Amino acid sequence: MSYKTMVGSLDSYDKGSIELNDDLKHYAFSNIFEICSNSKPFERIMVASNLEYCAEVARTEGTSPWYRAPHDEFAIVMDGEVEFEFYQLAEDEKPAHDAGAEIMPGNPKGKRMGKVTARRGHEVLLPQGSAYQLKASKPGVVLIQTSAGP
Repeated sequence: MSYKTMVGSLDSYDKGSIELNDDLKHYAFSNIFEICSNSKPFERIMVASNLEYCAEVARTEGTSPWYRAPHDEFAIVMDGEVEFEFYQLAEDEKPAHDAGAEIMPGNPKGKRMGKVTARRGHEVLLPQGSAYQLKASKPGVVLIQTSAGP
């Protein structure tokens, strides 16, 4: 038996439904492209949760605010190309909350750590103790694994 894997994009996706009439593998990530096609750039929307963990999707377009989290996060580029820039957080910039990412009130003051350019299918670590910003010249989609928080 063979299967054909089809990965959607903002330009071409099949919307799934809540009622599953056949094999579950046909529905993986089926609605994230519709969500992002109707959302604002970098609006993070929770699409799945498991205990304290959650998955959020965001439309990547332009430049995001700076984010920080008290734990590691992971991002998978589902469509397009995204540049992730990283700065080390200064001691007074470290998050006061326990879980989830938050938008920083301004630019990070710490030392620049570098950048990663990721394309469709690439996964990027968003490390604890850092600030990160996303940049995309064309619309795309990123899926972020984090913990539920602000």
